[in-house]
Formats: sequence, structure tokens, C-alpha cells
Amino acid sequence: MSGVGELYQELILEHNRSPRNYRRMDDATGYAEGRNPLCGDQLSVWVKLDGDVVADASFQGSGCAISKSSASLMTAALKGRTRAEALRMFEQFQGLVTDALPPEAARDDLGKLAVFSGISDFPVRVKCATLAWHAMKAAMAGPAQSVSTE
Repeated sequence: MSGVGELYQELILEHNRSPRNYRRMDDATGYAEGRNPLCGDQLSVWVKLDGDVVADASFQGSGCAISKSSASLMTAALKGRTRAEALRMFEQFQGLVTDALPPEAARDDLGKLAVFSGISDFPVRVKCATLAWHAMKAAMAGPAQSVSTE
């Protein structure tokens, strides 16, 4: 494995071991539950909007290292972004992990989230990586919702 690949793998494992923003949020403006029946991942995502800006984002749940680290990195990246920026990040991340967006283009816009650029080589893991993102998008859309990768 290349040096960059090893760094990416270590970042994913670190966010799995010590996920950021792993907590319930009682004053959230949006909430969604996400499930990946194929892998067994289950996540709850909370978003707190202040006007059009993501003031806070958090998650809880269980799942594989990829789904947990994706949720951790996502919640950190969304804070301070506008709703439009968050939804654009959703589209960019989706493009990154499905190989529809070149990794070089994503590195500038997605920052640390670019660690997931190799996920497209493992199609069954794409759903793990995108689960939290689909839940976040649903949470931003309105009242409590459930999403599934199936």
C-alpha cells in the first residue's frame, strides 16, 4: 500500500475508533435514521440549522468502520456551511465514491473526505460510505425521516 493509502486508511480507522460529533442532539431542527440492510449499519443523524447555515451536526449508531468514519468526517465538514453548500458536498461525495468525480477534483472541495476516493473500487462499500450522507440530506429536508440504502 502506498504512503498516501496508508494515511487514508489510518484516518478512517481513527474516526471509527474516536468518532467526532457522536452524540444525540435534542435541539436539532432535522433528524433522520439511516439503515444499510446489506451491511447492518444503522445511523441516526441530527442537523441544527441556524437560518440557512448548519450550526451543528451529529450522529449516533452502529456500523462498519467506513460508515462510522464517513459520518464522523461528514458532521465535522458540514458545520458552518450553508444548506446549499452541504447539498453540493453531498453530490460531490456521491460522485467521489461512485467514481463519477475525479479524486483530484474532490480533494480541493471535500478536504479530508477525499480519503474515501478508493471506495469506488469496492462497490458494496459505497452504500456504507454514503449512508450518513443520505440521512443528512433527509434530515435537512424536514421532519423526522428514515432512509435506506436499498
